[in-house]
Amino acid sequence: MANNRKFRFGVQMSRAGSADAWREKARKLEDLGYASLFIPDHFEDQFAPMPALMAAADATSTLRVGTLVLDNDYRHPLVLAKEIATLDLLSNGRVEFGIGAGWMKTDYDASGMVYESPGVRIEKLKEGLAICKGLFASEGPFSYAGKHYTITAAKGLPKPVQTPHPPVLIGGGRPRVLKFAAREADIIGFNFSLHEGAVNRETMVTGTAAATDEKIGWVREGAGARMDELEMNVTVFVCVVTDDRASMAERISGGFGMPAAEVLESPHAVIGSVDQIVEDIQRRRERWGFSYVVFSGDVADAMAPVVKKLAGT
Repeated sequence: MANNRKFRFGVQMSRAGSADAWREKARKLEDLGYASLFIPDHFEDQFAPMPALMAAADATSTLRVGTLVLDNDYRHPLVLAKEIATLDLLSNGRVEFGIGAGWMKTDYDASGMVYESPGVRIEKLKEGLAICKGLFASEGPFSYAGKHYTITAAKGLPKPVQTPHPPVLIGGGRPRVLKFAAREADIIGFNFSLHEGAVNRETMVTGTAAATDEKIGWVREGAGARMDELEMNVTVFVCVVTDDRASMAERISGGFGMPAAEVLESPHAVIGSVDQIVEDIQRRRERWGFSYVVFSGDVADAMAPVVKKLAGT
Protein backbone atom coordinates (compact mmCIF):
# COMPACT_ATOMS: atom_id res chain seq x y z
CA MET A 1 0.00 0.00 0.00
CA ALA A 2 1.96 3.00 -1.24
CA ASN A 3 1.77 6.12 0.89
CA ASN A 4 3.29 9.44 -0.12
CA ARG A 5 2.75 11.05 3.27
CA LYS A 6 5.88 12.05 5.13
CA PHE A 7 6.60 10.55 8.52
CA ARG A 8 5.65 12.28 11.69
CA PHE A 9 5.99 10.96 15.22
CA GLY A 10 4.27 11.41 18.53
CA VAL A 11 4.53 10.14 22.08
CA GLN A 12 1.66 9.01 24.27
CA MET A 13 2.26 9.70 27.95
CA SER A 14 -0.05 10.09 30.91
CA ARG A 15 1.64 11.86 33.80
CA ALA A 16 4.77 13.34 35.36
CA GLY A 17 6.01 13.87 38.88
CA SER A 18 5.25 17.60 38.94
CA ALA A 19 4.01 20.48 36.85
CA ASP A 20 7.58 21.46 35.98
CA ALA A 21 8.42 17.89 34.98
CA TRP A 22 5.36 17.71 32.71
CA ARG A 23 6.25 20.94 30.96
CA GLU A 24 9.84 19.78 30.58
CA LYS A 25 8.67 16.52 28.98
CA ALA A 26 6.65 18.51 26.46
CA ARG A 27 9.56 20.84 25.65
CA LYS A 28 11.90 17.87 25.21
CA LEU A 29 9.52 16.24 22.72
CA GLU A 30 9.47 19.44 20.71
CA ASP A 31 13.27 19.76 20.83
CA LEU A 32 13.73 16.13 19.74
CA GLY A 33 11.61 16.61 16.63
CA TYR A 34 8.40 14.90 17.70
CA ALA A 35 5.25 16.30 16.14
CA SER A 36 2.80 15.61 18.96
CA LEU A 37 2.11 14.69 22.55
CA PHE A 38 -0.90 12.47 23.21
CA ILE A 39 -2.61 11.57 26.46
CA PRO A 40 -5.04 8.71 27.12
CA ASP A 41 -8.36 9.03 28.96
CA HIS A 42 -8.78 6.72 31.94
CA PHE A 43 -9.62 6.98 35.63
CA GLU A 44 -6.41 5.35 36.80
CA ASP A 45 -3.20 7.16 37.81
CA GLN A 46 -2.97 9.69 35.00
CA PHE A 47 -3.49 13.40 34.47
CA ALA A 48 -6.85 14.70 33.32
CA PRO A 49 -6.48 15.21 29.56
CA MET A 50 -7.62 18.79 29.01
CA PRO A 51 -5.60 20.66 31.66
CA ALA A 52 -2.55 18.49 30.98
CA LEU A 53 -2.67 19.22 27.25
CA MET A 54 -3.16 22.93 27.87
CA ALA A 55 -0.09 22.97 30.10
CA ALA A 56 1.92 21.13 27.44
CA ALA A 57 0.74 23.49 24.71
CA ASP A 58 1.55 26.52 26.84
CA ALA A 59 5.10 25.24 27.41
CA THR A 60 5.78 24.77 23.70
CA SER A 61 5.28 26.63 20.43
CA THR A 62 5.00 24.00 17.67
CA LEU A 63 4.21 20.72 19.43
CA ARG A 64 0.73 19.46 18.65
CA VAL A 65 -1.35 18.08 21.52
CA GLY A 66 -4.00 15.41 21.32
CA THR A 67 -6.07 12.73 22.96
CA LEU A 68 -5.52 9.04 22.27
CA VAL A 69 -8.40 8.78 22.78
CA LEU A 70 -11.20 10.42 24.73
CA ASP A 71 -14.06 8.15 25.81
CA ASN A 72 -17.27 9.58 24.37
CA ASP A 73 -19.22 8.39 27.42
CA TYR A 74 -17.26 10.49 29.90
CA ARG A 75 -18.34 13.91 28.65
CA HIS A 76 -21.55 15.20 27.14
CA PRO A 77 -20.76 16.22 23.53
CA LEU A 78 -21.84 19.83 24.16
CA VAL A 79 -19.29 20.04 26.98
CA LEU A 80 -16.65 18.20 24.99
CA ALA A 81 -17.00 20.41 21.92
CA LYS A 82 -16.52 23.53 24.06
CA GLU A 83 -13.44 22.06 25.74
CA ILE A 84 -11.81 20.97 22.47
CA ALA A 85 -12.58 24.29 20.77
CA THR A 86 -11.18 26.22 23.74
CA LEU A 87 -8.03 24.10 23.79
CA ASP A 88 -7.59 24.63 20.05
CA LEU A 89 -8.06 28.37 20.45
CA LEU A 90 -5.65 28.70 23.35
CA SER A 91 -3.02 26.50 21.69
CA ASN A 92 -3.21 28.49 18.44
CA GLY A 93 -4.64 25.58 16.49
CA ARG A 94 -2.48 22.68 17.65
CA VAL A 95 -5.13 20.14 18.74
CA GLU A 96 -5.70 16.64 17.38
CA PHE A 97 -9.10 15.41 18.51
CA GLY A 98 -8.96 11.71 19.26
CA ILE A 99 -12.26 10.16 20.33
CA GLY A 100 -13.57 6.63 20.78
CA ALA A 101 -16.51 4.62 22.03
CA GLY A 102 -14.85 3.58 25.29
CA TRP A 103 -13.55 0.14 26.15
CA MET A 104 -11.91 -0.25 29.56
CA LYS A 105 -14.35 -2.07 31.81
CA THR A 106 -12.59 -1.03 35.03
CA ASP A 107 -13.22 2.65 34.23
CA TYR A 108 -16.94 1.99 34.06
CA ASP A 109 -16.86 -0.08 37.24
CA ALA A 110 -15.02 2.67 39.13
CA SER A 111 -17.35 5.43 37.96
CA GLY A 112 -20.65 3.56 38.22
CA MET A 113 -21.35 4.26 34.56
CA VAL A 114 -23.26 1.57 32.71
CA TYR A 115 -20.99 -0.50 30.48
CA GLU A 116 -23.33 -0.78 27.55
CA SER A 117 -22.94 -3.12 24.61
CA PRO A 118 -20.35 -2.22 21.94
CA GLY A 119 -23.18 -1.46 19.53
CA VAL A 120 -24.76 1.10 21.88
CA ARG A 121 -21.42 2.73 22.70
CA ILE A 122 -20.64 3.04 18.99
CA GLU A 123 -24.08 4.55 18.33
CA LYS A 124 -23.37 7.15 21.01
CA LEU A 125 -19.93 7.84 19.57
CA LYS A 126 -21.43 8.49 16.14
CA GLU A 127 -23.96 10.93 17.56
CA GLY A 128 -21.40 12.60 19.82
CA LEU A 129 -19.00 13.22 16.97
CA ALA A 130 -21.79 14.55 14.74
CA ILE A 131 -22.70 17.02 17.47
CA CYS A 132 -19.11 18.15 18.00
CA LYS A 133 -18.59 18.67 14.27
CA GLY A 134 -21.88 20.53 14.04
CA LEU A 135 -20.99 22.83 16.90
CA PHE A 136 -17.51 23.50 15.50
CA ALA A 137 -18.81 24.43 12.05
CA SER A 138 -22.18 26.07 12.68
CA GLU A 139 -22.49 29.79 12.03
CA GLY A 140 -25.56 30.11 14.22
CA PRO A 141 -27.44 28.11 16.86
CA PHE A 142 -27.03 24.37 16.39
CA SER A 143 -29.66 21.74 17.13
CA TYR A 144 -29.55 17.96 16.99
CA ALA A 145 -32.12 15.27 17.77
CA GLY A 146 -30.77 11.73 18.04
CA LYS A 147 -31.45 8.52 19.86
CA HIS A 148 -29.01 9.29 22.67
CA TYR A 149 -28.46 13.08 22.62
CA THR A 150 -30.58 16.15 22.00
CA ILE A 151 -29.08 19.60 21.45
CA THR A 152 -31.32 22.64 21.21
CA ALA A 153 -30.13 25.93 19.71
CA ALA A 154 -26.63 25.72 21.19
CA LYS A 155 -24.33 28.55 20.15
CA GLY A 156 -21.23 26.42 19.80
CA LEU A 157 -18.78 29.01 21.05
CA PRO A 158 -15.87 29.52 21.06
CA LYS A 159 -14.91 28.28 17.62
CA PRO A 160 -11.70 26.31 17.08
CA VAL A 161 -8.84 27.90 15.15
CA GLN A 162 -8.60 24.92 12.78
CA THR A 163 -11.41 24.79 10.27
CA PRO A 164 -13.82 23.20 9.88
CA HIS A 165 -12.56 21.48 13.03
CA PRO A 166 -9.37 20.08 14.58
CA PRO A 167 -8.25 16.86 12.86
CA VAL A 168 -10.36 13.97 14.13
CA LEU A 169 -8.56 10.77 15.11
CA ILE A 170 -10.60 7.61 15.59
CA GLY A 171 -8.87 4.36 16.37
CA GLY A 172 -10.00 0.79 16.63
CA GLY A 173 -9.41 -2.83 15.88
CA ARG A 174 -12.76 -4.12 14.66
CA PRO A 175 -14.87 -3.55 11.54
CA ARG A 176 -17.61 -1.25 12.85
CA VAL A 177 -15.31 1.35 14.36
CA LEU A 178 -12.69 1.25 11.61
CA LYS A 179 -15.28 1.61 8.84
CA PHE A 180 -16.87 4.51 10.73
CA ALA A 181 -13.45 6.09 11.21
CA ALA A 182 -12.79 5.73 7.49
CA ARG A 183 -15.96 7.72 6.76
CA GLU A 184 -15.66 10.42 9.42
CA ALA A 185 -12.08 10.79 10.70
CA ASP A 186 -9.03 12.53 9.30
CA ILE A 187 -6.57 10.21 11.05
CA ILE A 188 -7.20 6.47 11.36
CA GLY A 189 -5.66 4.88 14.45
CA PHE A 190 -4.91 1.16 14.20
CA ASN A 191 -5.09 -0.69 17.49
CA PHE A 192 -5.68 -4.07 19.03
CA SER A 193 -9.24 -5.30 19.27
CA LEU A 194 -10.37 -4.17 22.74
CA HIS A 195 -13.90 -5.57 22.71
CA GLU A 196 -13.25 -7.69 25.81
CA GLY A 197 -12.79 -4.55 27.91
CA ALA A 198 -9.30 -5.44 29.13
CA VAL A 199 -5.82 -6.08 27.79
CA ASN A 200 -4.91 -9.78 27.84
CA ARG A 201 -3.29 -12.42 25.64
CA GLU A 202 -6.42 -12.66 23.51
CA THR A 203 -6.19 -8.92 22.91
CA MET A 204 -2.53 -9.03 21.94
CA VAL A 205 -2.95 -11.60 19.18
CA THR A 206 -5.25 -9.17 17.35
CA GLY A 207 -2.16 -7.03 16.67
CA THR A 208 -0.41 -9.36 14.24
CA ALA A 209 0.63 -8.37 10.75
CA ALA A 210 -2.08 -10.60 9.27
CA ALA A 211 -4.73 -8.98 11.49
CA THR A 212 -3.50 -5.56 10.39
CA ASP A 213 -3.87 -6.54 6.73
CA GLU A 214 -7.51 -7.31 7.48
CA LYS A 215 -8.01 -4.00 9.28
CA ILE A 216 -6.64 -2.11 6.29
CA GLY A 217 -9.26 -3.86 4.19
CA TRP A 218 -12.04 -2.68 6.49
CA VAL A 219 -10.77 0.89 6.30
CA ARG A 220 -10.52 0.74 2.53
CA GLU A 221 -14.08 -0.58 2.36
CA GLY A 222 -15.39 2.21 4.58
CA ALA A 223 -13.36 5.01 3.01
CA GLY A 224 -14.15 4.51 -0.65
CA ALA A 225 -12.97 7.60 -2.52
CA ARG A 226 -11.67 9.15 0.74
CA MET A 227 -8.87 6.60 1.12
CA ASP A 228 -6.10 8.81 -0.24
CA GLU A 229 -7.15 11.66 2.06
CA LEU A 230 -6.68 9.65 5.26
CA GLU A 231 -3.59 9.69 7.48
CA MET A 232 -2.75 6.23 8.84
CA ASN A 233 -1.66 6.15 12.46
CA VAL A 234 -0.35 3.33 14.63
CA THR A 235 0.55 3.25 18.31
CA VAL A 236 3.69 1.28 19.20
CA PHE A 237 3.51 -0.15 22.72
CA VAL A 238 6.85 -1.99 22.85
CA CYS A 239 9.96 0.02 21.92
CA VAL A 240 13.34 -1.61 22.57
CA VAL A 241 16.67 -0.56 21.10
CA THR A 242 18.99 -3.57 21.23
CA ASP A 243 21.78 -5.25 19.28
CA ASP A 244 20.20 -8.65 19.98
CA ARG A 245 16.88 -8.36 18.22
CA ALA A 246 16.06 -12.07 18.07
CA SER A 247 16.69 -12.76 21.76
CA MET A 248 14.68 -9.74 22.88
CA ALA A 249 11.74 -10.72 20.69
CA GLU A 250 11.86 -14.22 22.14
CA ARG A 251 11.89 -12.84 25.68
CA ILE A 252 8.75 -10.78 25.21
CA SER A 253 6.88 -13.15 22.90
CA GLY A 254 5.04 -14.76 25.81
CA GLY A 255 3.42 -11.48 26.76
CA PHE A 256 2.29 -11.00 23.19
CA GLY A 257 0.90 -14.52 22.97
CA MET A 258 2.58 -15.09 19.62
CA PRO A 259 5.89 -16.42 18.29
CA ALA A 260 8.91 -14.11 18.29
CA ALA A 261 8.84 -13.83 14.52
CA GLU A 262 5.28 -12.51 14.65
CA VAL A 263 6.22 -10.02 17.39
CA LEU A 264 8.85 -8.57 15.05
CA GLU A 265 6.22 -8.29 12.30
CA SER A 266 3.60 -6.64 14.50
CA PRO A 267 3.18 -2.90 13.86
CA HIS A 268 2.75 -2.38 17.61
CA ALA A 269 6.35 -3.29 18.44
CA VAL A 270 9.75 -1.99 17.36
CA ILE A 271 12.75 -4.07 18.46
CA GLY A 272 16.32 -3.95 17.25
CA SER A 273 19.08 -1.51 16.42
CA VAL A 274 18.16 2.00 15.34
CA ASP A 275 18.77 1.06 11.70
CA GLN A 276 16.63 -2.08 12.00
CA ILE A 277 13.80 -0.10 13.57
CA VAL A 278 14.06 2.54 10.85
CA GLU A 279 13.80 -0.16 8.18
CA ASP A 280 10.81 -1.77 9.92
CA ILE A 281 8.93 1.52 10.12
CA GLN A 282 9.67 2.24 6.46
CA ARG A 283 8.39 -1.20 5.44
CA ARG A 284 5.22 -0.67 7.46
CA ARG A 285 4.51 2.57 5.67
CA GLU A 286 4.93 0.78 2.36
CA ARG A 287 2.70 -2.14 3.41
CA TRP A 288 0.02 -0.39 5.47
CA GLY A 289 0.47 3.33 4.93
CA PHE A 290 1.53 4.00 8.54
CA SER A 291 3.15 7.42 8.27
CA TYR A 292 2.07 8.69 11.69
CA VAL A 293 3.75 6.66 14.42
CA VAL A 294 3.07 7.20 18.12
CA PHE A 295 5.35 5.63 20.72
CA SER A 296 3.71 4.83 24.05
CA GLY A 297 5.48 5.38 27.34
CA ASP A 298 8.68 6.97 28.54
CA VAL A 299 10.64 6.20 25.37
CA ALA A 300 11.18 9.61 23.78
CA ASP A 301 14.95 9.56 24.29
CA ALA A 302 15.36 5.97 23.11
CA MET A 303 13.36 6.60 19.92
CA ALA A 304 14.88 10.04 19.23
CA PRO A 305 17.51 8.66 16.78
CA VAL A 306 14.73 6.98 14.81
CA VAL A 307 12.75 10.21 14.71
CA LYS A 308 15.84 12.15 13.60
CA LYS A 309 16.34 9.79 10.66
CA LEU A 310 12.73 9.57 9.51
CA ALA A 311 10.68 12.62 10.52
CA GLY A 312 9.69 14.59 7.45
CA THR A 313 10.92 12.00 4.96
